[in-house]
Amino acid sequence: MGEAFFWGLVAGSSLVIGGILALRFHFSPRTIALIMAFGGGVLISALSFDLVAPAAELAGGYGSPVVGLFAGSLVFFVGDWLIDRHGGSARKDSQGGQESGSALSIVLGTVLDGIPESMVIGLTIVSGGAVSAAYLAAVFIANLPESIGSSTGLAAAGWKHSRIIGLWTGVALVSGISSALGYGLLEDASDGTVAFVQTFAAGAILTMLADTMLPEAYKHGGKLTGVIATLGFATAFGIHLFE
Repeated sequence: MGEAFFWGLVAGSSLVIGGILALRFHFSPRTIALIMAFGGGVLISALSFDLVAPAAELAGGYGSPVVGLFAGSLVFFVGDWLIDRHGGSARKDSQGGQESGSALSIVLGTVLDGIPESMVIGLTIVSGGAVSAAYLAAVFIANLPESIGSSTGLAAAGWKHSRIIGLWTGVALVSGISSALGYGLLEDASDGTVAFVQTFAAGAILTMLADTMLPEAYKHGGKLTGVIATLGFATAFGIHLFE
């Protein structure tokens, strides 16, 4: 469990790094959007080849992966909808839209976005005996643009720099805890249960990408968003092939 916590913390640390970069350097909205598109492509590749495909093999032809996908999507959808209604809808906005929202909802929304992908880090240790380098790299890379974009918006909305870095530090710790829980709760679980949880996380991540991350990327990145997302997908797929 300690190993799972460590790797979850490593993946989450890129949120802190992204926050520091955003507060020290100026990134144009278009640059942030294209970095976000790259991170989105990376995550789509990771959930395809490191979550759904292995889950299908573990399930042995049974329907738990499909059920997991839709269950994860629905749970994230409902959680995201509730948080949006209470002021967290602009948490990924790089233009300061967070100013009109609720600080607590922004924090809760950020945690909601990160929990599914972090839990899977622990799961990869359960199913493979060691952390998946491809998936770990994908989460680390994808966290950077999310943090850069959100930190830029939070700063524009008037948040103090120390408060922003404190937010990302807290989320990084939650990532470590989520990874440890993913390992501890499923260490002795059946293959079908592991497959369900893997695809549950995949469904939640895919819904998050479609609802929040990619629309924000396209809003400022335009048509080039698709090309950059494909580049991110190919990069993560390359890491997966050479793992």
